[in-house]
Amino acid sequence: MTSAASIPLPGRLNTLVIGGRMDADRALLTPRGELVRGCAQALAEKLARLPAGTARVDVDMSGVYFMDTAGLEFLEVLRDHGRRRSVPVTATRWNGQPRRILELAGLDTTDPLRSPAPEPEDVPSRAVSAVALEREERLHLLQEEVEQLRQAIASRPVIDQARGILMATYGCTSDEAWHILREASQLSNTKLRTVAEALTAGAEAEGAAPPEEVRAALSRALARRSAR
Repeated sequence: MTSAASIPLPGRLNTLVIGGRMDADRALLTPRGELVRGCAQALAEKLARLPAGTARVDVDMSGVYFMDTAGLEFLEVLRDHGRRRSVPVTATRWNGQPRRILELAGLDTTDPLRSPAPEPEDVPSRAVSAVALEREERLHLLQEEVEQLRQAIASRPVIDQARGILMATYGCTSDEAWHILREASQLSNTKLRTVAEALTAGAEAEGAAPPEEVRAALSRALARRSAR
């Protein structure tokens, strides 16, 4: 039996599917997809359907390829399940971008559910404040990195289309098309995605021509390529 959570990434239709099987009294869960909004609820529903005699829950995270801050809620659901049921719970085999998010959050990348060492009671308050500030900074970095990745994911289709137009029009390679777009972006002081959108819109039957500064930058970038 599987549980699914909707994935609200711009321009994409994806799901998180949580598979699983029982090995005696041990449950092995295998999430596949992305840990974003809705993933914690999907996990809670899956855990609620485990047999009453389940004595251990192990989660194999190798099939998860994207994670934002909602993934921390996913981990908290797992941790809370272990506490309430008094059973060991693990979440292992992290890789790629989700592993990077764990690093930014200051969590154990081998198993973020592993209990941290308790802080001594005699730690000065200023040291506790420093730890709190460090955690806040890590969360800020985490949110920034996730947002940058979201933008990259949303921009990729239109950039790929623009590269295809350049390749078909000027007989350049995929790498050359990428360098032309990037150079035009720099020359016109315009975001790469904006240059790509202008180029693809201009290629349509009734599309508007790119702005003058973008056209000029593309011309210069193409001229530099021809001169090489």
